[in-house]
Amino acid sequence: MEAPQSTRQLKVAREIQRDLAEIIRSRGMAAYDGAMVTVSGVKISSDLAQARVYVSIFPSVKQKPVMEKLENENHALRGALGRMVAKQLRIVPELEFFLDDSLDYVEHIDELLKK
Repeated sequence: MEAPQSTRQLKVAREIQRDLAEIIRSRGMAAYDGAMVTVSGVKISSDLAQARVYVSIFPSVKQKPVMEKLENENHALRGALGRMVAKQLRIVPELEFFLDDSLDYVEHIDELLKK
């Protein structure tokens, strides 16, 4: 089990989530093959060097290509993030993208309940 996050970690994670969401939104849906990409959460390591970025992608059929695109753009996204948080953070964390499939789970439960 992972240790609870400190107040500093939570503040930095929220800032990174907000800024990354803005970066991705500014690129537009066309950059992600028409998919809507939402940064649903960020968890950051205690040394603030690693950030686990959770994204949800709609429609779910585009999850795999969009996740590949995010991984390919990791360096550029981190660079854009660095320009936004340069005044607040000494180091820009390495980004690691994970799929947040909680919306798919909710949709699946909803379908089961309709039967």
